[in-house]
Order: sequence, then structure tokens, then C-alpha cells
Amino acid sequence: MKIRYSMTVCFIFLAVANLRAQQKVISLKATGSESWTWTEQENLQEKAVYNVSRPTLTVFLPDSAVSLGTAVVICPGGGFQMLSIDNEGYDVAKWLNKMGIAAFVLKYRLAHTLSDNPFKEFIDKKPNTVQFNEGIRPIVAMALADGENAISFVRSHCAQYHIASERIGILGFSAGGTVATAVAYNYAPESRPDFVGAVYPYFGSFAKDSIPKDAPPLFIVVASDDQFGFNAGCLDLYKEWTLSKHVAELHIYAKGGHGFGMRKQNLTSDTWTDRFGEWLKQLGYLTSK
Repeated sequence: MKIRYSMTVCFIFLAVANLRAQQKVISLKATGSESWTWTEQENLQEKAVYNVSRPTLTVFLPDSAVSLGTAVVICPGGGFQMLSIDNEGYDVAKWLNKMGIAAFVLKYRLAHTLSDNPFKEFIDKKPNTVQFNEGIRPIVAMALADGENAISFVRSHCAQYHIASERIGILGFSAGGTVATAVAYNYAPESRPDFVGAVYPYFGSFAKDSIPKDAPPLFIVVASDDQFGFNAGCLDLYKEWTLSKHVAELHIYAKGGHGFGMRKQNLTSDTWTDRFGEWLKQLGYLTSK
């Protein structure tokens, strides 16, 4: 029985590895981290990637029969120490593909993990404190650059991926929500997202500039019982966006905690994906281009 179980587990790992190998991976430029020598690693138990020193985009394209010409850059979370690569990355891409949306999962640069336990190192740094924010700020700047470069890359390769250049958005979770939100504040014409999704985003580690005059529509999701208290920041972000006469939609669920991503918990927060789809439809991004 144990042998059969072990063989089943190995088969699952091989199947997952084969599926990922089929996806095209694009390397992005990495200014500022040229001296980083550590190698990207994956913790299978936590389903997390860590020690990212070279940013990449993993391409997930929808079936051509349902392709809409819309694209989303996905930024998984993980406190800038790791990336929740399945729950907030690959699983999100597969869901978007079903709607006919091209997806590009961004592995942005992270803090250096010295052990094989990135989650413990993250907790040991006492997240959401002044000391944590100051220590992580240089990494956030690099991750923001990776977010901008990701959008620029997708826009410059629209023809290759059958995407409309004016239908490219970014969707981030937690620390990835920091990246997505920061890009919404800071962009060049070629890196401007046409829409932004921020799922329980973190704000403490980047300085907000004034909201650009042509700021994109913004979709925000968080739970009232978020363990890190990010719901207050989300409410402030919504107020800032709407007071500056820009389009924003905010969903605060009673329960859901932090990091729910694509996980189902039999809570109303499970339906955030439906709300996001409705929002995209309202903006016209779910019609064929």
C-alpha cells in the first residue's frame, strides 16, 4: 500500500513538472541585482518559490477558439520572501485562460533566503513593522521595476500573443498587490496597465506618489478579518482613487483571512473571482477584440 501511495505521489509531481515545462518562460532584464549569485528554489510543501534573483514571465495562453485579446500579468504574494506560486500564480492563470484571457505569471525579485524555510524567515523578520518596511524597501523597488518591465514586454509582443495593446492589466496578491498597486502609481506610457486588480495588497513598503491623471481602473479585494489588517489600507486606497475621480471597485468580505487566493473556504470571499470577471466584462475586456 505504501509503495502504491509513493508511486502515486511521484506521478503527481512528474505530471505537474511536465505541465510547467510546457509553458514558455521569458527572462526579463534585472538591473541592480547583477551580483546576486543565489539560485531560485521551490519549497514543494509550502508550494512556494524563493530566492528569485532573475525575474521571469511564465506564459499561459487560452485556446485560440476562446481568446479575447485581453492579457493579465499576475503577481503572486509572499512577503517579498517567497511567491505563493500555485494559489496566487499558476492557478490564477488557468482560471483566466478559461475566460479567454492570456496570462503571464511574474516571478519578481525577492529577498535572499538563507535557509530552506522562506516562511519562517519571513515571520522572523516581524512583517508589517517599520523595521521590516525599511529592510525590504530596496527589494520592493526591484519588484516594481519587474512589474513595469513585465507589462512593457507583453505590450511589445502583442502581435506574437494575439493581444490588443490597450487590453493589458496587472493582478497582484498581498506583496504582489504591492507591485500591482505601485505600478498603478508609477508607469511610463509603455508600462501603463489598462486595469489593475489588487487582492489584499500591502502598502507599507512603498511610498505613494500622486495618482496619475490617466490612472487605470482599480479593483480591490480584501477580508475584514485579514490577519495583517490590510483591510484598512484597502479602504484608504479606494477613497484616494475615487476622490481623484478615477474608477475603483472595492469588495470587503466579512471573512476570508489573508492569502485565500484561489482556495475555496466555503465563504463569500470565494466568489471574488466572479466579481472580478463581472468587473472586466463591465469594462469591455471580456468581449472578443
